[in-house]
Amino acid sequence: MNIIEFVIQYWPRLLAGTGMTVAQFFLAAILGIAIALMMGLMKLSSNRLVRSSAVTYIEIFRGTSLLVQLYWIFFVLPLFGVSIDKFTAGYVAVGMNIGAYGAELVRGGILSVPKGQWEAALAINMSPAQRMRRIILPQALVNMLPPWGNLMIELLKGTALVSLISVADLMFETKQINSSTFLSAQAFGVALVIYYILARFMVTPFMRWLEAYMARKMGRA
Repeated sequence: MNIIEFVIQYWPRLLAGTGMTVAQFFLAAILGIAIALMMGLMKLSSNRLVRSSAVTYIEIFRGTSLLVQLYWIFFVLPLFGVSIDKFTAGYVAVGMNIGAYGAELVRGGILSVPKGQWEAALAINMSPAQRMRRIILPQALVNMLPPWGNLMIELLKGTALVSLISVADLMFETKQINSSTFLSAQAFGVALVIYYILARFMVTPFMRWLEAYMARKMGRA
């Protein structure tokens, strides 16, 4: 069976799997960004307990395997009375993992804002929350976006691991097709192309557009 015949025969399953992968990606991205922002700000806190909590979270999730974290959330938490369905466990694990990496990008982006901007905001009597929301974060976001683009692509690739807890994403469908047909070159070749298309024509253009938009908004274009 050539590649065209393979795609014609199995495209419904591949399309369904791709849809599941995209859903996992978007949900994990939302969760990861929220966690990154929270942990990044907590790590900059002057409160030792708050700062230590953020450091502990970041070190645990950066220092251990995403696969192990996924298994813990899906297989181990039920032993403690916390049961999570496989779809939710998938994007929660990926989002929490990527959030730990993103927290360092948030922290670095905030610290990259010139000190004069902090002093100017303080001089006009802005509260700490106002300074962060209206002055610091918008400028930090411009600095953060390029590395965040790479992180989003890593997140997309990381979603492939959810197939190991039977979430019917693209990789799960690909493995199921391969196990019944033994057409490994066709199955994994098509999956490779689909992942590339998602990264190259969905994630990358959006992140570049967002970079350009924020640069214009901040007068850096």
